[in-house]
Amino acid sequence: MAAIDCGTNSLRLLIADYGGQAGVLADVDRRMEIVRLGQGVDATGRLAPEALQRTLRALETFATAIGNAGAARVRMVATSATRDAANAGEFVDGVTRLLGVIPEVLTGDEEAFLSFTGATAELAAPGAGHPAPPYLVVDIGGGSTEFACGAHGLRAAEPAAALSVDIGCVRLTERYLHGDPPEPAEVAAATAAIDATLETVAAKIPTARARTLIGLAGSVTTVTAIALGLPAYDPARIHHTRIPAEQVHRVTRELLGQTRRERAAIGVMHPGRADVIGAGALVLDRVMTRLGFAEVMASEHDILDGIAWSLVRQ
Repeated sequence: MAAIDCGTNSLRLLIADYGGQAGVLADVDRRMEIVRLGQGVDATGRLAPEALQRTLRALETFATAIGNAGAARVRMVATSATRDAANAGEFVDGVTRLLGVIPEVLTGDEEAFLSFTGATAELAAPGAGHPAPPYLVVDIGGGSTEFACGAHGLRAAEPAAALSVDIGCVRLTERYLHGDPPEPAEVAAATAAIDATLETVAAKIPTARARTLIGLAGSVTTVTAIALGLPAYDPARIHHTRIPAEQVHRVTRELLGQTRRERAAIGVMHPGRADVIGAGALVLDRVMTRLGFAEVMASEHDILDGIAWSLVRQ
């Protein structure tokens, strides 16, 4: 089976086999391209022609990989950027031509559910050392951030509560963080916007009941890799590592104080993430501060894995 997640910042592919009675997904191929499909959407309401071109070019290579692997089932979902764009039809036509399937434009709640499933499905399997439920799963994307709270994603039909809010790393950077590095007033404005949104989250999601915070997506895993002092990005080292709040705060402060060139020189930094990582780190830092979590567990399994699990369930 093949799962594709097209977000505001990145395009990702997972080709996987299901282990049947073992109840696990085995990766055949997992890859990611930074395409920045949501470039300028917040300001213009349209997908930029160059962003569409980048995305469809990357998707063409994904289609080749899917064909070579002989994947029998394909599901592609598209998130915040295509929810917001007036010309989303051009994107849909291009995807359908390349993959032969129509991309599903998710609602925020659907995004949150798939993220929750992807992050917690493996925690339902027998094994020692699993973190304590209930879980608060936070998926920091480019255009939006999804929150979902519940037990786990296999035995429960859905998380107890889910919410999507417009505080993604690309959106916040384009709105507030214009300096290189950002000016203190810009950081303060972004912080105020995040905190105001978290007031809504706390009112709608039972965050106080959660015993474990699980952070997903590139902002979280990059902050984790920096906190660990890794010389290069290593998913195996990052997956299920727990990082204390004070380390998240330190890394966030350092990133926001650096220029784009300095951030790009960090060994674990994907070149397409260097300009927005400060905003992503700030979202994670404010979530931990405002919602009272002493540590975050980073997960390499997220909405992409949730999409694959949805194919297993079907």
